[in-house]
Amino acid sequence: MMSPWGGRDHKLDRLAVAALTATAVGGFASCTGAPTTTPVESPAPRVIVAGGDGRAGGYEAVAGWWKPAADHDDTWTWGEVSGVAVDTPDRIIVAVWGDRSADGRERDRSSNYLVVVDRAGHVVETWSQWDSTFNRPHQVYISPYDPDRHVWVVERGGGRGVHMQVMKFTNDGSELVMRLGEPDHPTSREEARANPNPGPYTYGEPAVLAFLPDGSFLLGDGYWNTRIVKYDAAGEYVMEWGEAGSGPGQFDLVHGLAVDHERRVYVADRRNNRIQVFTEDGTFLDEWPDITDPVGIFIDELHAVWVISASLHRVLKYTLDGELQHTWGAYGGPGGVPGGLFRPHQIDVDQEGSVYVASWSGGWLNKFVPKADADPSHLMRTGLVLDH
Repeated sequence: MMSPWGGRDHKLDRLAVAALTATAVGGFASCTGAPTTTPVESPAPRVIVAGGDGRAGGYEAVAGWWKPAADHDDTWTWGEVSGVAVDTPDRIIVAVWGDRSADGRERDRSSNYLVVVDRAGHVVETWSQWDSTFNRPHQVYISPYDPDRHVWVVERGGGRGVHMQVMKFTNDGSELVMRLGEPDHPTSREEARANPNPGPYTYGEPAVLAFLPDGSFLLGDGYWNTRIVKYDAAGEYVMEWGEAGSGPGQFDLVHGLAVDHERRVYVADRRNNRIQVFTEDGTFLDEWPDITDPVGIFIDELHAVWVISASLHRVLKYTLDGELQHTWGAYGGPGGVPGGLFRPHQIDVDQEGSVYVASWSGGWLNKFVPKADADPSHLMRTGLVLDH
């Protein structure tokens, strides 16, 4: 084949030879009955869904779910909603800082510190018999290892003659079966931190709990004392670790606790903006830095670590190694989005997969139900339960 300049075009020759060779090989294969080509499957086209901002992740907020108490009116409504523990999908226990007016005044003879709502958000129980025991119930829990489903409350005290304590009630609230704490406790952060060795029940604004299969439990104590205290099932002191500071094993406001399947302890070190990981006996293992305002940790049955960020008004999903995988949530305060969060404080998941988030500043509890087409990796599962 001649090029336009009169010489042989070797490039075109090579192409022609390649074409003839392919034809010959293909013809021979056809004569032998072998396939002439290997089919290649085309990748499935990627489905693009336009829009959306991920504010609720794989969930939909149930509109109008949180409702007034029977004695609320145009003047009085809920105080800060600080905690939530799911007993069943039809029995959700909520910790509240009593009743407030629109301008934040506390109601005389305030009530509604611990209430129970059904799946539709209606208040079905009010534990008013314990009103004098509560002032700032910080968080509420039910141990997954307890067949009697006792209800635990961490009380920060601070007024109304109520001191800092940890309380354990029967499931129906009829009886207080354990109370830990001393009335003679510090009255300020400075006083508490001036004593690096407080007694085992001398609390400095306790905050959070986590449970172990043998009935023992960990207390994050907390705002002032910056330590983790371990007690046995009877409430007897076992050990503790932690001190004030920003180094490994030091804390500045312990505000979240969780235990994984290898019994490692995850601590939300709130003012240090990090998660710290320890062995069960308090040996430091790891630090996850740069997590804004972590106030709660929830490890689900698939070993995902879900962290509540109060200031971001979001829920963050991590691997057990601390890798961020997914986030959801949006600001729901004044001018915020409907169904949003307002300084979220505690989270729990029921047996049907619905998620409940207490918004402390908002004075409400959100219920989120999974979307039908949700990515399963964006959904929280029920809490992790360890083998005995």
